[in-house]
Amino acid sequence: MSPATPATPDEIPAASAPGRYVYVMDTTLRDGEQTQGVSFSPDEKVNIAKVLLELVRVDRIEVASARVSSGEAHAVAQIIAWAEERDLARRVEVLGFVDGGRSVDWIRSAGGHVINLLAKGSEKHCRGQLGKSLDQHAADVRNTIAIARDRGLAVNLYLEDWSNGYRDNPAYVFGLVERLADCGIGHFMLPDTLGVMTPERVFDAFTDMLGRFPGINLDFHPHNDYGLATANVLAAARAGAAAVHCTVNCLGERAGNASLAEVAVNLRDQLGLQIGIDETHLARISELVEYFSGKRIADNAPIIGADVFTQTAGIHADGDRKGSLYHTRLSPERFARRRKYALGKLAGKASLAKNLERLDITLSEENQAKVLKRIVELGDSKKTITIEDLPFIIAEVLESKDYNHAELLACSVSSTLDLESTASIKIRIVDEVHMAAGSGNGGFDAFNNALAKIVKKRGLILPTLLDYEVRIPKGGRTDALTECSITWATEQGELRTRGVHANQVFAAIGATVRMLNIVMHRALTEKRGAETASSAA
Repeated sequence: MSPATPATPDEIPAASAPGRYVYVMDTTLRDGEQTQGVSFSPDEKVNIAKVLLELVRVDRIEVASARVSSGEAHAVAQIIAWAEERDLARRVEVLGFVDGGRSVDWIRSAGGHVINLLAKGSEKHCRGQLGKSLDQHAADVRNTIAIARDRGLAVNLYLEDWSNGYRDNPAYVFGLVERLADCGIGHFMLPDTLGVMTPERVFDAFTDMLGRFPGINLDFHPHNDYGLATANVLAAARAGAAAVHCTVNCLGERAGNASLAEVAVNLRDQLGLQIGIDETHLARISELVEYFSGKRIADNAPIIGADVFTQTAGIHADGDRKGSLYHTRLSPERFARRRKYALGKLAGKASLAKNLERLDITLSEENQAKVLKRIVELGDSKKTITIEDLPFIIAEVLESKDYNHAELLACSVSSTLDLESTASIKIRIVDEVHMAAGSGNGGFDAFNNALAKIVKKRGLILPTLLDYEVRIPKGGRTDALTECSITWATEQGELRTRGVHANQVFAAIGATVRMLNIVMHRALTEKRGAETASSAA
């Protein structure tokens, strides 16, 4: 069976069959919208629905709850109109209620084809919320199902609070299913409404219910209150669930639902089941939902997180370079992503080499060692250095000379609104350590005024600054490294130096210290030349 073509219930092999096809139903636009602070606009819902159905290729999407608002009805109508043009409308589902047909009318007026009817899956809810007996509730549900089918809707049925209902009074659950099994329900959908189940309990419960009702399709709808949603999905699928439910980025009430990305990958890799998901678009739908929902995902979220395909430790990069020793089936290419090797305090030669390969830059062993040394130094003041930062670092290192006439030992710069900036510096010049303080119009000016006091004692005058340019790598990240290029007017002509640092002022200071080393080296060279000439005379 092609992954692009969803199975029909008759085509789904037995639970024990290898390679069995399992439906994936995404409820980001319904249950996911119950996340605190999340409310998708109609246009946002339409765009998410399009990506889920057409690119990610989930089998079914649940897009709204009936009778919520006119805006919700408009969104559902737009989604279904788009889906009708692509023969996908029967894969769009709407939650409805046992309300005498009002939900049915709402869904039909929006053009819907499928109602996911919400019934009470525990006796506690049935008696506590509705004040009805099992027989009374079953009769109400049958009546609503009859109305829906009479008006052309396909019907799936949620058994709300099923997990507690099965635990507390399984006879109620069995009785409800028995009373409704002949109503033409497509899927009986079993929610762990409060996220209280464990994988063992899920597996046992599904095995029991499938044994009692072999002719029905059972879905599992998890919640993640104990962090077990994905594990519980696998247990249900292993027991024979026809479909499993999830959301993008784990959106959902309280701790959310199961992650679409995690569910898809685990069904394939851990259980060997067939699903229709196109994994190359998982990151794309994650970013879209993250943007529209305003809910950030963790950088280390499996499959979709920003850092999950980044090796930070140098030993890992070394192992990959020598034989892909740290690779798994979860390759970034599988998800249309790229493996990265972080540059920072923990970087090693292999980490640098991998990044140089990606940039198609070749450096000698000696220059690689210099660049790596600089990366580690910068890593002490900046958590991570990106590949976009690397050309700046290389340019700085390759441009510099191994002059060590001046070394900045310590520096404090302070800037305050409507007051002059101040700088205190401690610097070694040749074999003497000097300290000075200065003030000025900005931190860099204050630093230069402090430095001028020190070099004046040695008979030096700082060159005039002709041009000052600051830039960061493309991408506009606020935490990017800053490159400062300064052009100076010296007696020998213009001199251009650069500094690289996470802090703009210290990048300029670095360029200034490099200038001082070059100027001092020239002066010392001229002095030695003059002394040699004098001796020869």
